[in-house]
Amino acid sequence: MPLFGLLSALLLGAGESQARLLLSQKQALGLAFPAGAAVERRTAYLTDAQVARAESLAKTKVESKVWTYYVGTSSGAAAGWAYFDRVIVRTMPATVMAAVAPDGTLRFLEVLTFDEPDDYRASARWLAQLKARPLDRDLRIGGLLRNQTGATLTSSAFSDSARRLLAVHAVLTGKTE
Repeated sequence: MPLFGLLSALLLGAGESQARLLLSQKQALGLAFPAGAAVERRTAYLTDAQVARAESLAKTKVESKVWTYYVGTSSGAAAGWAYFDRVIVRTMPATVMAAVAPDGTLRFLEVLTFDEPDDYRASARWLAQLKARPLDRDLRIGGLLRNQTGATLTSSAFSDSARRLLAVHAVLTGKTE
């Protein structure tokens, strides 16, 4: 019986450490780019100065200097970009994807994984506030974004992530003014 208890504990514990997948990366990228767009994976290595500039634009911490992102092209022109970010909401992680339009605005923010209880998840209505938003001082809770009751930390983490990803995009494309 002790062996059964140990195996049960290991199996249950293993399940708790796995992210709750809401959307695969492939599915998310399918939403980010128009049908038929060529999608290329790229990796950028930010300098200290670029990280500092991104943090200044985002008004939040940029933890990584290495960013893997995706560029979509259609008919020879940029169709958009997709960036992924992993954030800690309360005590557990979430993964989001920012789809960035050719004009540099946030097309949408999509949640791929969310490990907190469902009560803390951002609603589709809350996420809709982020659509077509530029990187500016209004892209924050207390700006044009409303807080979601019961999901305050999620609202804060996701709005920070949206600003961070748009700021990294601005730095990488040279559109920081």
